[in-house]
Amino acid sequence: MHRTLFIALLGLVVAAPLSGCATAVVGGIGVGAMMAADRRTPGTYILDEEIELTARARMHRQSMEGVNVNFTSFNRRLLITGEARSRELRDEVQRLVGTIPNVREVIDETVIAAPSTLGSRTNDAYLTTKVKARLFESDKVAGNHVKVVTEAGTVFLMGVLSRAEGDVAADIAARTKGVARVVKVFEYQD
Repeated sequence: MHRTLFIALLGLVVAAPLSGCATAVVGGIGVGAMMAADRRTPGTYILDEEIELTARARMHRQSMEGVNVNFTSFNRRLLITGEARSRELRDEVQRLVGTIPNVREVIDETVIAAPSTLGSRTNDAYLTTKVKARLFESDKVAGNHVKVVTEAGTVFLMGVLSRAEGDVAADIAARTKGVARVVKVFEYQD
C-alpha cells in the first residue's frame, strides 16, 4: 500500500471511534499543536476560525437553493469555493460574506454550475487527503504550513510561505494523481 494512502486511511481509522469528551480532548490537543506550528499568530488563527463559522452561519440562515459553497479563511483572507447556478446567486453569496468583520480580502473562486454531487465531494475530500499526506512526506515544505481545499478536482493552496516553498507545494499537488488544476492562494514571506 502506498505510504500516502496508508497515512490517509490511518487518519480515518484513528478519528472514527472518537466521540464525546475524547473528541474534545483530542481536538483541543490537536488544535493547540496546529496553532503552535502555524505561521499565523494564535489570534489570527482564532479569527480565521470565527470568519469561517460566521460565513457558514450566514449561508445557513439564507438556505439558498442552487448554491453549494465552502468557506476557508487563512490569515484573514476568505476563499469561497463551490458552485452557484447563476451569477446572481454567486453575487448574493459575496454580498452575504463580504461584510464579515476582520476579513482582509475575499477571494471568490465559485463557478457558475449546478451544485456538485456527493460523489464529487467525496472524491475532492480524498484528493485533499492525498495532497496533505504528500506535503507531510516532503522535506522541502512543512505540510502544516499549507491549507489544502479541493473543489471539482481543483486544488487550492493557502498559507504563508516563501516563494520556493509555494512552488514546491504547488508541484506536489499538481503531481498528485486525480488533481486537475492547482490554484495558489499563498501570501509570500519574500
